[in-house]
Amino acid sequence: MTLLNKVNNAAFQTGININASKMKQALWYLINVIFFKNPINISSGSKILLLRLFGATIGNGVVIKPSVNIKYPWKLKVGDQSWIGEEVWIDNLADVTIGDNVCISQGALLLCGNHNYKKQTFDLMLGEIILEDGVWIGAKSVVCPGVKCASHSILSVSSIASANLEPYTIYKGNPAIAIKKREIE
Repeated sequence: MTLLNKVNNAAFQTGININASKMKQALWYLINVIFFKNPINISSGSKILLLRLFGATIGNGVVIKPSVNIKYPWKLKVGDQSWIGEEVWIDNLADVTIGDNVCISQGALLLCGNHNYKKQTFDLMLGEIILEDGVWIGAKSVVCPGVKCASHSILSVSSIASANLEPYTIYKGNPAIAIKKREIE
């Protein structure tokens, strides 16, 4: 099989509006490596202070565990009493909004970018992620660009949400499909 058209990575243009100077990006990179990605757990309070200094909006009672990777804190909003587990990666090339009482379990990935495989220039496509109140993202799960996880939805362990999740519904698989309603007692 011969391909008539090929991807031209030399022509690749990100088109990302990072909204930060090169100096701010470099400083955040160092802070992220030293205090966030590091497996030594400094207090959540210290991490929250650093995130706020870099423009994140963080609510009360938020817990941030060790080895968390956050791309751009100035594109992050987290509500009250939310929990971000070990080795979570928030690859927020676009805005990420996390509501109140959200649990993002260990190793989960919030991925705001993808590439247009149909174009020779392999253009970067971005989409914001919204996790509404009470959402639970299971360990090793992936939330793809442009996905909204509605109120109290659950994405089960190692599942991939490539489309919006309905409220009070449990999803499983790749791609994640609704398996049952979430009933809270």
